[in-house]
Amino acid sequence: MKLFLLFRLGADHYALDAAEIAEVLPLTRLKQIPGAPAWVAGLMERRGQPVPVLDLPALATGVPAALRTSTRTVLVHYRRAEGEPVRLLGLRLEAATQTLRCPAESFLDAGVSGASPRYLGPVRHDARGLVQWVRVGALLPDEVHAMLFAEAAGEDAA
Repeated sequence: MKLFLLFRLGADHYALDAAEIAEVLPLTRLKQIPGAPAWVAGLMERRGQPVPVLDLPALATGVPAALRTSTRTVLVHYRRAEGEPVRLLGLRLEAATQTLRCPAESFLDAGVSGASPRYLGPVRHDARGLVQWVRVGALLPDEVHAMLFAEAAGEDAA
């Protein structure tokens, strides 16, 4: 059995693997990153380290996360591929207040390719309807990864 954090994008439900979550925080104050895409919410400081934060609703739907008490900043362990360093990445998520415990195998291939963003994984049907698993490691396009983790891009090139 795996534990997932549930959240919403519009009317739809999504899930993050709890094993990828470092910390769930209330909404945090952010410094903007000039030149970054609109869905990059900004930069926060956590334990002396800068952490980039994505606005996941803005990335997925074009509408920024609503500033509600149920909107959270979720710090995740971000790594694009095995062997790469694990970095902290913040996600602004709406309605991130419930969890789901179920077998990972209960999520099935969505059967959609091409039109679907690469970070959207398999789906599971339950009382909420379809819940889709979000792949943390696939959230950032290469150019945004290089912008937000500049020293990581330099290490990769070395």
